[in-house]
Amino acid sequence: MRSLVVASKNPGKAHEIATVLSSLHDWKVESLPEGIPDIDETGTTFVENAVLKAEHYSRSIEGLCVADDSGLIVDALGGRPGIYSARYAPTDDARNQRLLEELERIPPGRRDARFVCALALARKGRSIWTVEERVEGQIAPALAGEFGFGYDPLFWVPEFEQTTGQLKPEIKNQISHRGVALRRLQEYLEAYLETRE
Repeated sequence: MRSLVVASKNPGKAHEIATVLSSLHDWKVESLPEGIPDIDETGTTFVENAVLKAEHYSRSIEGLCVADDSGLIVDALGGRPGIYSARYAPTDDARNQRLLEELERIPPGRRDARFVCALALARKGRSIWTVEERVEGQIAPALAGEFGFGYDPLFWVPEFEQTTGQLKPEIKNQISHRGVALRRLQEYLEAYLETRE
C-alpha cells in the first residue's frame, strides 16, 4: 500500500479530495501531519502555487504529496479573486459577501465565472506531475445551498440550474474543477503503480 498525503490545511478541501480518491486501489490517502510549517504562496498562477506547496510539504513526508491550488475567476472583476480566492477576506462568509457587493450592479448576463483547480504531485521536494482543470458557470445573485464550502453557494451551474452549494456532493464531484482534476490524478497514480511493479 503506497501513501498519498494531501497537502491542505483546509478541512473542506482535504475531505473532498479524500472522498473523490476513495476508490483508488493500492493507495492510502492521508492528511498532512501536524507541525509542518506553512509556505508562502508566491506563485503568479494556480499551477505555480500548487507546485510550491507540493514540493514544500513533500520534503517532510514519506511517499507522494498532492497539493491543490484553486480559486474563482470572475470576468466582470477582471479575473479577481483568482489566485487570491482564499485570501479575499478572512472567512468563507466574508468572501462571499464581498463578492456579492462587488457584483451588485452587474446584470445576470455579465456574471460569467469559472472555478479553476491545479493539482501538483511531488516526491522528496521535486514536482513530478501537474494538471489544471476548469468548470464554467456564473455568479448567482444570492447564496443558495448547504453543501460544499468556499464560493460553492454562489457558483451557478447552468446545466443543472443550481449552485454547486445545492448540488449533492456525488454530483458536484463529477462535474467540478477539482473532481475532474482528481480523476486525472487517479489515472496518473494507477499508471504510476504499473510502471513500478
